Amino acid sequence: MKNFIKQTNRYFSLSLCVGILLASCTDLEVEPTDSLLDDGFTGIQTAEAASSQITAMYNDVNGYFGTQANLYALNEVTTDALLVPTRGSDWGDNGIWRQLHQHSWTPEHSYILGVWNEWNGLQLSASEVLDSRSASSSEAIGHASFLRGLAMFIILDNFGQVPYRDTEAADPLADPDVLTGEDAVTFIISDLDNAIANLPTSSAGDDNFRGTKAAARFLKAKVLLNRHIYNGSGSAASGDMNEIISLVDAIENDGYELADDYFDIFVPGGDTETIWYAQTSAGTRIFNTLHYNSTELGGGGWNGFSTLAEFYDLFEGDANNNRGLNNGTLSDGQEERRGFVPTEGGIAYDGSFGTDDNDDGIVDGSNVGFGFLIGQQYGPNGAALEDRGGNPLSFTREFFSAVDNQPSLVDNNEVTGIRVIKYNPRNGAFANHIIFFRYSDAYLMKAEAMLRSGGDPTAMINDLRTTRGAAPLGSVTEQDLLDERARELYTEGWRRNDMVRFGQYTKDWEFKEADAVGDANRQLFPIPSAQLILNPNLVQNPGY
Repeated sequence: MKNFIKQTNRYFSLSLCVGILLASCTDLEVEPTDSLLDDGFTGIQTAEAASSQITAMYNDVNGYFGTQANLYALNEVTTDALLVPTRGSDWGDNGIWRQLHQHSWTPEHSYILGVWNEWNGLQLSASEVLDSRSASSSEAIGHASFLRGLAMFIILDNFGQVPYRDTEAADPLADPDVLTGEDAVTFIISDLDNAIANLPTSSAGDDNFRGTKAAARFLKAKVLLNRHIYNGSGSAASGDMNEIISLVDAIENDGYELADDYFDIFVPGGDTETIWYAQTSAGTRIFNTLHYNSTELGGGGWNGFSTLAEFYDLFEGDANNNRGLNNGTLSDGQEERRGFVPTEGGIAYDGSFGTDDNDDGIVDGSNVGFGFLIGQQYGPNGAALEDRGGNPLSFTREFFSAVDNQPSLVDNNEVTGIRVIKYNPRNGAFANHIIFFRYSDAYLMKAEAMLRSGGDPTAMINDLRTTRGAAPLGSVTEQDLLDERARELYTEGWRRNDMVRFGQYTKDWEFKEADAVGDANRQLFPIPSAQLILNPNLVQNPGY
């Protein structure tokens, strides 16, 4: 077993070495056996070992969700929802962040390679547990089926083709098969049906940090919603849409429902919406957007991630201000989901929540706002904050070069760009709680399934909008649904998936390269170059 795992790790790490060689040697020859696993795996021998492997896989997933790079970067920074400008020497990183937003990435982009390696590695680990020779319990089989379905879904969604190694194949040295289109969808759905049959039931408010029947139903609904994209049929099948509605109804029957207080969903602890969360620090989601002087916690923010003004403008409210009070009073006509900048500063510490590590009588981090931070920011005592140069810490709608004052993603100063934050430091700067599956998403999937099968989801959408303090709509179109998903699910890792499904991922937005606009090839990421050598069954995606 140890030898097999060692060889598995070698398989996925070898691509890094090959990538380096590709960059430095044009006549590289790779021996065919370099891409193969050694023989010797005969199943996991005990139920305890299988259970331990499940735990290790969930720990891996926690790490994959917790980083701001890799999957999160590919699915948010490549959209209109997030971008990372270079501020002086900060966030330059050889252009790695700008390439994502501009759609100028190449097969050698390290975050593309990271997603490929991480989720294919998870898939293989799950297959070991699912091997018929393994002594896996029914619940372990449920978790492994769920995690393999998730891993294959992520690879299919991002790359359009999924390498699959059958651990029970007669020839363990054969190149992995590659599943595409409907074959891949069918395989994933089979895994998720197996997960639904074997995973435990959960209820709203449970500590849902592992897969459950509700989580597997959620993921199956997500696969079905995108099936027509993956198999190239061009339009959603009514049978799939009806099944999505049934799956979401089953989730509702477990007690999940819309939460009344939007930002309370992102506080560690039970709520009515969290179907599955990762036990991983929310610190990256907090500090990557805040200015260095925004909070005393964690040594200050990292002053990077921001959003485009055009995304911010999807929400109701004043275009230039987003103010409010800590008691929930909103000052600029905004709906609840757009959040607010607390103009009064922080909250007096009384021991009921939060911390006061610096003994200033204010809950640590409570001067930091929620949602979209624009305009002047304020300190714990309510005083206007300044940037490191002594200028007002007032976030702008625009990104521009401090050198020539022209729109730019480079040479930005410290305050360009509207900042985005859902996990607030007042609730724990490094709380181990990042939500990945949420009931509101399932609710909106059901509404979309209704629309795509000829129904009218207007009442559903207006129920959600009323709950969030937004004005009701007279009717609902596909554009309305996409916009509602943007408002409800921003920075939760679904924006790219949504934009592809609604045919808007290749549209123009600020700073996207002109030749990438309308380029359908960019809807899939390239297969990392090294993997094409390691597995000749893979074929590079068009345009790369």
